[in-house]
Amino acid sequence: MADALFEERRLVAVHDALEADRGDLDAYVRSADELGARAVLDIGCGTGTFACLLAGRNPSMTALDPAGASLELARDKPHAGAVRWLHSDAAHLPALMVAMALDATVDMATMTGNVAQVFLTDDDWVATLQGAHGALRPGGSLVFETRDPAREGWREWTRDQSYRSLCMPGSGEIETWVELTEVRLPLVSFRTTVVFADDGAALTSDSTLRFRERGEVAESLQRAGFAVTEVRDAPDRPGRELVFVARRL
Repeated sequence: MADALFEERRLVAVHDALEADRGDLDAYVRSADELGARAVLDIGCGTGTFACLLAGRNPSMTALDPAGASLELARDKPHAGAVRWLHSDAAHLPALMVAMALDATVDMATMTGNVAQVFLTDDDWVATLQGAHGALRPGGSLVFETRDPAREGWREWTRDQSYRSLCMPGSGEIETWVELTEVRLPLVSFRTTVVFADDGAALTSDSTLRFRERGEVAESLQRAGFAVTEVRDAPDRPGRELVFVARRL
């Protein structure tokens, strides 16, 4: 089940404004260029920002997400008509591809933002990697980021450090912040609060991320049939992220 941030319609409507700085996506665009990717799959596409961005550069684009409200917003964006939108998770991707008569010809699969960390159990993570593997052509690449647990970034998830006030067309003034609720490594939980000034509604979304060590991620990729070709630093958040590039064997 998707977090309320991606399924509650009022929260989805303000999501893109709250996440307006998507400089992290530039690195994925460069990866697509480096790999010569003509067909790309975005796993956990959310509101479709990256999928529509890349679709505007003319590759064949497929995007999937389990949150229907987010996909509704994504379908109204520029270049959305050039994207094949799938309401699903990656674990069911191979079956979907068979049902839709789609060949495994994707050159690159991506998981941007927090997507790789939302799979809390080993079974869910393995199923996601297997789904990506099944969608990629032999030699295709999986590119994703995950926070480096050694950085302990969750220590900054406090109201004092995250509070923002914004005025948004259609929604008026809103206040938002993040608060850490539990650290039980490798799981870290937090709550996002959004307060709408026009009616005083305070909506919350509880989330949990799994922080995997670099070696754990690399081993899971190898078991799923990938070869890790590179582990990069995220250019927009140096020292905080591990960006994996893995090739389907």
